Amino acid sequence: MGLPLEGLRVIDLTQDFAGPFCTMILSDLGAEVIKIEKPGAGDETRAWGPPFVNGVSYYFLSLNRGKKSVALDLKTREAQRIIQKLVVDADIFVESSRPGQMARFNLDYPRLRRLNKALVYASISSFGQTGPYRDRIGYDLIAFAMSGIMATTGEKGRPPIRMSVPVADIAAGHYASTAILAALSRRLVTGRGDYIDLSLHDSIVSWLTYLASYYFATGKEPQRLGSAHPSIVPYQAFRCKDKDLVLAIGNDHQWRDFCRATGLERLLADTRFSTNPSRVKNRHYLIPVLQRVFRSKKAREWQRLLVRAKVPATQVFSIRNVVRDSHVRQRRMIIRSDGGIPRLGSPMRFCKTKPKRTASARYSL
Repeated sequence: MGLPLEGLRVIDLTQDFAGPFCTMILSDLGAEVIKIEKPGAGDETRAWGPPFVNGVSYYFLSLNRGKKSVALDLKTREAQRIIQKLVVDADIFVESSRPGQMARFNLDYPRLRRLNKALVYASISSFGQTGPYRDRIGYDLIAFAMSGIMATTGEKGRPPIRMSVPVADIAAGHYASTAILAALSRRLVTGRGDYIDLSLHDSIVSWLTYLASYYFATGKEPQRLGSAHPSIVPYQAFRCKDKDLVLAIGNDHQWRDFCRATGLERLLADTRFSTNPSRVKNRHYLIPVLQRVFRSKKAREWQRLLVRAKVPATQVFSIRNVVRDSHVRQRRMIIRSDGGIPRLGSPMRFCKTKPKRTASARYSL
C-alpha cells in the first residue's frame, strides 16, 4: 500500500524555510512535489553555507528531500504558461512570495482556479495577505520577536534569545500542511479546492498558548525563567558534576518518587513543597536546594537513578548524542540517503505503508 498522498501532485514555488518545510511534509506523505526554482541561482538557500555537500548547501538539503526541481524564470510568459499547464493536472499549489507577487506573474489563485477548480492553493508569507503589516519584509526572527514569545526567553536580567531552529518558520510550515490536508479532505465532498492565507507571524503568535492565558488572567507579563516553567516546579535544567540534566516533575506523585529516589524525604514533610502550586510559589527556596544536590553526581548517574524510579529526567543531549542514540536509529529518524551521507527521516508512521525511498533531483525545462 502506498503513502496517503501518493498520486497527488504539488507545484512548489516556495523558497527559504517555511514553504519548503511545508512541501517536504507533503513529499514525505507521498505526494509528487515539483519545485520551481530560478535559473542559475535556484532557491536562495542553495547558497546558505558552508558546509556544502556535492556543491549543494546543507541547509537546502535539510528542507527539500524527495522533490523534483525545475528551473523556470517566472518573469517570462513561456515559464508562466508551463506552470499553468502543470496546474491543470495538479492538486496543490504552494507559494511563498510577497503578497501580490503571484498576480504579477499571472499565477494568482483567481487565475489558476479558472484552470483547475479542484486546486488547493496556499500562500505562505511573513504577515499574511491582509493587515497593516502585509507588505513588510520579514524572516523567522522578525516574526519571533513580534510574537511575544521571544520576550519570555533567556534568564532574568539578561537579553532574550533566538531559538536555535526557526520556530516561526516551522510553525507556519506545519500549519500550512495541516490546512492543505483539511482542504483536500473537504474537496472529497465538494469537488472544489480552496485558497489558504497563512503567515509566519500568525503561526508563532498562536504558539503563545498558556503565556497568553497567563497574561489574560493576571494582566502581568510572564517572567524570564531560563529553562524553567512558569506553572510547574521542578521543571527545568540543573547543572550536575559534569553537564546539565533536565528534570520534569509533572505531578505530586512524581515529586514523592523523586524525593525518595534522591534521599530527599525530608522535603516531603515541608508544606512549602507538598503540592505543585506551593512549589511554584516557593520555587526560590526549593531550586537552590535541588541544585546543590545535583552537583554531587554526574548527569548520567542521576539519569539512571531517576529513570529507574520512573521520574521524568534526562541529560541534555548534544546532536552527536542524538545521532548515535539507538532509539533514534531504530525509529529510522537517521537514515542513509542516495548521496551517501545521513539525513533525517520523517516522524510520520503508517502501519500499512512501506517507507518511501527519497532522492533529490534537479531538472530544467
